[in-house]
Amino acid sequence: MQSTKLFVFGIIFILFFNISCTQKKEASILDNTEISTDKTSEENTYSVKNNYNKQEIDILMRDGIKLHTTIYTPKDTSKQYPILMQRTPYSSNPYGEDQYRSKIGPNEFLMKEGNIIVYQDVRGRWMSEGVYDNMRAYIPNKKDKEFDEASDTYDTIEWLVNNVENNNGKVGIWGISYPGFYTTYSLLDAHPALKAASPQACIGDFFFDDFHHNGAFLLSYWRVTALFGSEKTTPVSEPWYSFAELPTKDQYQFFLDVGPLSNLDKYYGEDNVFWNQLKEHPNYDEFWQKRGIIQHLKDIKPAVMVVGGLFDAEDLYGPFETYEHIEKNSTNYNIMVFGPWSHGDWSRTNKRQAIGNVYFGDDISLDFQKNVETKFFNHFLKGTGDTNTDLSEIRIFDTGKKEWNTFDQWPTKNVKKKTMYLSEGGLAEGSGDGFSEFVSDPKKPVPYSEDIKVVFTPRKYMTDDQRFAARRPDVLVYETPVLTEDMTLSGEVMAKLKVATSGTDADWVVKLIDVYSGDEEDTEETQEYLKMSNYHLMVRSEVLRGKFRNSFSTPEAFIPNKKTDVTIKLQDVHHTFKKGHKMQIQVQSTWFPLIDINPQKFVPNIFKAKAEDFKKQTHKIFHDSSIEVLVSK
Repeated sequence: MQSTKLFVFGIIFILFFNISCTQKKEASILDNTEISTDKTSEENTYSVKNNYNKQEIDILMRDGIKLHTTIYTPKDTSKQYPILMQRTPYSSNPYGEDQYRSKIGPNEFLMKEGNIIVYQDVRGRWMSEGVYDNMRAYIPNKKDKEFDEASDTYDTIEWLVNNVENNNGKVGIWGISYPGFYTTYSLLDAHPALKAASPQACIGDFFFDDFHHNGAFLLSYWRVTALFGSEKTTPVSEPWYSFAELPTKDQYQFFLDVGPLSNLDKYYGEDNVFWNQLKEHPNYDEFWQKRGIIQHLKDIKPAVMVVGGLFDAEDLYGPFETYEHIEKNSTNYNIMVFGPWSHGDWSRTNKRQAIGNVYFGDDISLDFQKNVETKFFNHFLKGTGDTNTDLSEIRIFDTGKKEWNTFDQWPTKNVKKKTMYLSEGGLAEGSGDGFSEFVSDPKKPVPYSEDIKVVFTPRKYMTDDQRFAARRPDVLVYETPVLTEDMTLSGEVMAKLKVATSGTDADWVVKLIDVYSGDEEDTEETQEYLKMSNYHLMVRSEVLRGKFRNSFSTPEAFIPNKKTDVTIKLQDVHHTFKKGHKMQIQVQSTWFPLIDINPQKFVPNIFKAKAEDFKKQTHKIFHDSSIEVLVSK
């Protein structure tokens, strides 16, 4: 996870094994950073090489380890510049002082106006020395030569402000995904020169981001374990790992044929450290708990701008939790931006912002880069640095109305709780008697997408049409009548299920869906086999592995056929269900191969489950189950 949650999951990973392609792949998919070498052409009139000098330095850490650091400094030395820094597990390449990136910094505005831009390979990755530790645990009150990512950041900043010419003594840090995690980490024991940090799509806790969701293992991330689990012993400029080659381009069929997770061991053996950590720690034990970062976010001093995507399939938990923990436990300048983006979309410059079939508007990312991100860093690194910015505390996109809204707190004050029950007739105001039931067959799991392909990390499914699932007998559907007026949800969605199963374990998946009206027009993004008429837009979804319903640390079996409470927190939304639409809830028990298949029999460790453990079971959803939402007044 370390590296995967680790930033900007974007374009589908295509396996290349030459260095430039591999590094570009890591960056574009995991942290969305443009790392291509500098080329001068009619299409690219601005040249980093013509405007910046480049040097590569191995900076000494307090324990004697050296971290490889690339520094781009403006050729115009008539003034001083702040330092904008990114620490990454995805490589600071291209290596060689005569090799330049085509783009540097968070965005083109900050690049062209002039800043000192720094990239660093984190400990144990690429050209840096040391041993890599995925989501390295924070050490409070470090002594002598004790180190963590906070001390590595501190030591790096100390060297930079004292050795890089023409710096103004102020430092900013940014990063997406895993680099976002390192950005958050920089806030702990922060160097006095660190004035502004922007954790973006930042990992908050690996048991709830990326590789796990509430105890369920995200099978869709399995191939990425090669990236984070293969260790190296010396600095390298070329990939030292390789990704598993699959015998088919149909990911659903591949994992269905594989069967139990233990059968994947033939692809990643004992030398893959992360794969073995996943297998050895199926519960939220001390191993995962100490690797969380959000619980340490107290008394933060630098200014912070947390950025996330409302349709980020990888790191949705982390940004919300990061903002909320800082807001609750610190008095610093702390703001939050959430747009209609998938993982890292805000760092791109696409004219049309769309995710899958759903188009949200033009120049949304460019507007953020110019009028929010650049203003944030300039104010704290080049300006007065006080709290009087013209940026809103909360800037969040209404994904139903397709417009930006601003608030002074989150959740906004102007909401009231609304409870809707999963009744036999649909979503109702009052609870009912009885139950609905379905048979869940591990051999015929519900797909998470209709698309047939292989992906490294999921993305598009977050806005996928859910009609295919609504038509399956193993998916229960509850919906409102056609709405006679707009209804805006702002904040978390809580599913309070009352369930029973004929087995001793089960996964529970809840999806919040906006059913479009029949007159919805297609756009250029609409897939050929679809129509947007009556499109079932997945607004939010989440899974809970049932054995963790009371504790993520101490799993417990279900008593067969006994009515049991299962509460699932879906991440926050800001979405208007428009007049003429319907709100729908889908409940199911498989979501494949986004998550692995639950045997539906209690097993202490899913990674050791056997083929005979997987059983067809009957699940019940009682009609006093409810969905709690926050509705704008």
